[in-house]
Amino acid sequence: MIRDSTNSGLFTRTLDLYSCMLRTGLHGNDFTFPLVLKACSNTNSLRDATKVHSHTFLLGFQAHVFVQTALLDMYSKCHRLPSSRKVFDEMPVRTVVSWNSIISAYCRSFLFHEATLLLREMRLLGLDLSSITFLSFLSTHPILLRQGLSIHCCVFKLGLLNTYDHIPLANAVMSMYIRYGQVHEARAILDSMHEISVVSWSTIIGGYVDTGNVDKAFSMFNIMRTISTINSDFVVFINLIKGCAKQGSLMAASLLHSLIFKCGCENKDPLDNLLLGMYAKCGDLISARKVFDMALVKTVFLWTSIIGGYTHMGYPAEALLLFKKLLKTAIKPNGATLATILSACADLGSLDMGKEIEEYILSNGFQSDRQVQTSLIHMFSKCGSIDKAISVFERISDKDLAAWSSMINGYAIHGMAEEALGLFHKMLEIKEIKPDAVVFTSILLACSHVGLVEDGLTFFKSMQKDFGIVPSVEHYMCLVDLLGRAGQFELALKTIRVMPVKLQAQVWAPFLSACTKHCNLELGELAARKLLYMNPGSHGNYVLMANLYTSMGKWKEAAVTRSLMIDRGLVKAPGWSQVEINGSVHVFIAGDRSHTQSIDIYKKLEEINLKLAEAGYVPETDTVIHDLEREEKEEALKVHSERLAIAFGLISTEAGSTLRIMKNHRTCVDCHSALKFISKITGRHLIVRDGSRFHHFESGTCTCKDFW
Repeated sequence: MIRDSTNSGLFTRTLDLYSCMLRTGLHGNDFTFPLVLKACSNTNSLRDATKVHSHTFLLGFQAHVFVQTALLDMYSKCHRLPSSRKVFDEMPVRTVVSWNSIISAYCRSFLFHEATLLLREMRLLGLDLSSITFLSFLSTHPILLRQGLSIHCCVFKLGLLNTYDHIPLANAVMSMYIRYGQVHEARAILDSMHEISVVSWSTIIGGYVDTGNVDKAFSMFNIMRTISTINSDFVVFINLIKGCAKQGSLMAASLLHSLIFKCGCENKDPLDNLLLGMYAKCGDLISARKVFDMALVKTVFLWTSIIGGYTHMGYPAEALLLFKKLLKTAIKPNGATLATILSACADLGSLDMGKEIEEYILSNGFQSDRQVQTSLIHMFSKCGSIDKAISVFERISDKDLAAWSSMINGYAIHGMAEEALGLFHKMLEIKEIKPDAVVFTSILLACSHVGLVEDGLTFFKSMQKDFGIVPSVEHYMCLVDLLGRAGQFELALKTIRVMPVKLQAQVWAPFLSACTKHCNLELGELAARKLLYMNPGSHGNYVLMANLYTSMGKWKEAAVTRSLMIDRGLVKAPGWSQVEINGSVHVFIAGDRSHTQSIDIYKKLEEINLKLAEAGYVPETDTVIHDLEREEKEEALKVHSERLAIAFGLISTEAGSTLRIMKNHRTCVDCHSALKFISKITGRHLIVRDGSRFHHFESGTCTCKDFW
């Protein structure tokens, strides 16, 4: 009964049976004690283990090698290495199994040097070294490459890699090489093996995937399939799915999925989850959704994956609908699910939905989940509620780097540079936390939004010198943007020329934008030529160039630039603005009359325009991108998307309440001027998130101080 319960993994039952046996007056023998000690190690019950040890001592099993080895192994797995070594030292007789057990104990405790000394002692005593001896080194210890090479050399000399019984050892050596990116050496071992198991194939295929050589992984898979005695297993498919996701090849993904279906492995967790993620990474949300809909059992991981797929592919509204469906099922979302859906709320700018999710978090015990709390900070920041973000940050007792980083970024995108830098310096006082590349991106962004050139340059240098962080394209973009906005074009050009060439394509865009701001046609045309040469497929580059010509009244050149964009089949995404009212998001484009309350919206807009004229507002007609008469330009400006969204917000909410507008493009100079006046004549706090930052309009002023 004790053996059956132990073999079935019912270790608590094993201990109960042993107690019952003792109460009958019987005691264990050399077969009983190893089974009971195994149960103790699996339940980590040191208290029961010491009792069993005392029983073996009282019953005279000190010289029984089988029982003593079981004791040694038990203490090791219960993290009592000194006790394990004491048992070993007091054993009158030791077998190879005893030696292997104590070596494994030291490897499990990451004491490689002590384990090596025992191995040498074994060899001096003339004991036969087995594959199990070396598996302890390779499997339970994060072995260094030079140590792994020594082990490989030793097992090679002993001829332990060329028989079927030693396949696990060969696989372990292969895994060691793969861990250090040396797939070629692992492949050499595979090629030298007389017999190859499916685990061997899985190991080498996984190695090629991990090192980015997905084509080679599929090549090995095809070779494996030609061997009739080898069948594809679960792990092989998992590695290949990861490879497809990494490569982003939809064709390979579809072929692999059909093969999995033929092999009868479909509808198995985690394959469903991985397949869904694979299609999402390949940009095919339709197939990802089909995998989700066809899954026989929809786990919380599957729900999280499909919600994450919609979120990361830019469909936050669909992600929110799926989350609402999830809440109607018996499945409870976990921390990862909540973090994912909060990201969707942030992208959509849905503050009302974000608040509902916060209530769910607070009522379901996720207050201590740092990932969820960090996601809340991000969501509130991106939805324009910086005060709520601060309150969430302050209630986190044990803040990690992600929490600090999220709050610093929140301050940065709201143009609160002083607060961002202050929080950064406060974070540096905590020795356990070191800033990473993401934090410095936020810091440089904060400096850029308020024109802190000297501070930005200091942080850029400190990032490299003091923290060893290699600048990424995001860092360079922030720095060039900072210098360009401040009109320091020579320094901005110098920065671009010293950075890696492969990163320059994206950095010329903020430089061109700065040229437009400062009406520098010569440098603007230089930047445009660079952009069109390095990245001719980006419509945004043509738009930036057309805007430069427009700002300087060069209508012919602007028209030619737009025609060139059209000729190349590039389409500019229309600008839109949205406002959330009572949990519903309303989207507007310029001149939009499709809304059900369009008549009332335009009536309110006319009322606002009259008050704007009385307040002294003068339209900035130079910002109109088309060559029109002045009156036509003024009429075009009046129906920009953010004005329509604000007009709708004004007729749909109570007087004095805050309006939050989300835009996909940078707000134009004229609308920025108009919104300052609107905030004053309506007495409203207008919070606008454009393509790069937040603007807080209140009492006729903006927090950006007209620097954006």
